[in-house]
Amino acid sequence: MTVDSPSTLKRRRLTTIDPMDLESAKMKLEAAKQKFGHEIRVFETLIAPATPNDVSSSEEPDDFYEFTAEDYFRIMATRKEDKLLKTKKIREAEEAARRSRITKAVIRVRFPDNYTLQATFHPSETIQSLVVLLKKAIAQPELPFYIYTAPPKKQVKDLSQDFYSAGFIPGAIVYFSYDQPKGPFLQEDVLSLKGLEIIPEQPEPAEAAPETTMPSPSPVVPEQKPAGKKPAKPKWLKL
Repeated sequence: MTVDSPSTLKRRRLTTIDPMDLESAKMKLEAAKQKFGHEIRVFETLIAPATPNDVSSSEEPDDFYEFTAEDYFRIMATRKEDKLLKTKKIREAEEAARRSRITKAVIRVRFPDNYTLQATFHPSETIQSLVVLLKKAIAQPELPFYIYTAPPKKQVKDLSQDFYSAGFIPGAIVYFSYDQPKGPFLQEDVLSLKGLEIIPEQPEPAEAAPETTMPSPSPVVPEQKPAGKKPAKPKWLKL
């Protein structure tokens, strides 16, 4: 039985995309970008079916997001560098260098109905720009809502912070919540973007030309000169 290599399977998966479907996906995603002012994607998270013992709720209880001592020590263990050993000027220079390298913030907003809205922002934009986008995308923008991070569960209240200062770079996951008992939470035209993704087709790798083996030259054997005759003993020399 012949087994295809992973690279062969990848090329086959990419080349079987209908060109019309790919063009339609490009048009829909570009139209959404023009409408909302940001590149957006929609995903659905599949979860296991609920059992009778499961508690039915739109979000986890608050104690689920409690910050434990284990969480604290795990975070502290990752901080290997002691910032107190550096001067303020050095820290500011390093911070500016890190900030200049990050050009976008990818934010994913998870909804209680297991849909996720992903949007791309510039790190200098504020969290308020995310709230503005959500008001354009949700089904009932007239209802008050809030977003929070977890764990621990913490409501995002300072909307004037930019994504970099809030620690939402290069990406972050936030959660959406309001009092609506059930979905859909996103508008129909936004939900229609579910699963659309533009995957550029990878060019076929060029096959390397077979190497031409050149015959190695025969080793050159230095020509040996015939041994010269020993000089004759002079007639006048007597032993």
